[in-house]
Amino acid sequence: MAPLRVLVADDSALLRKGVVRLLQDAGMDVVGEAGDTEELLRKVQAHAPDVAIVDVQMPPDRTDDGLRAALAIRATRPGTAVLVLSQFLEERYALDLIGDDARGVGYLLKDRVADVGSLVEAIERVAAGGSALDPEVVARMVGRRRAEDPLAGLTPREREVLALMAEGKSNRGIADLLGVSPAAVDKHAARLFDKLGLGAEPSEHRRVMAVLTLLRAS
Repeated sequence: MAPLRVLVADDSALLRKGVVRLLQDAGMDVVGEAGDTEELLRKVQAHAPDVAIVDVQMPPDRTDDGLRAALAIRATRPGTAVLVLSQFLEERYALDLIGDDARGVGYLLKDRVADVGSLVEAIERVAAGGSALDPEVVARMVGRRRAEDPLAGLTPREREVLALMAEGKSNRGIADLLGVSPAAVDKHAARLFDKLGLGAEPSEHRRVMAVLTLLRAS
């Protein structure tokens, strides 16, 4: 199987080079680097990477330029997954990035880069069409409530399972974290899918749609 082709964009050369080295050591093919959004968009067009890893605050304005570039990639290059790295816990950025489709998208805090295994897993997850959201972002979203909460019918355990799905965890990974059997997670997942009206969808699509329901409930 060919290694994943990844492009890394961050205006901090030190952080960018560090991420590149980590990914190369993990067996990924880093096809390009970018220090600003113009270079990012140009290289995504030229190299068509499987995944673009993008910082939120990049030149020229150093506000949300990287996020806007990520949105442009999502709109024009559906074959390229996007994993955004942010210094800040900002749900609005995650919601803007995901829009109406959680497939092939991730949002992690930069502190997670220190955990190489989590970063590699997130990249592989979004490249495969899944989603990967930072646990702190998910926790804040789950903690919010609306008057009409589509998640109101879920049990506390089903909410836990859904939150871990949003982080990109597999059923086996969820089972390990919760200290239960994979079969128990399968049952919780099936019940929450049914409660959210997703019982007839294919398995992976149901997970993505369930994550969207979680985010829209925020």
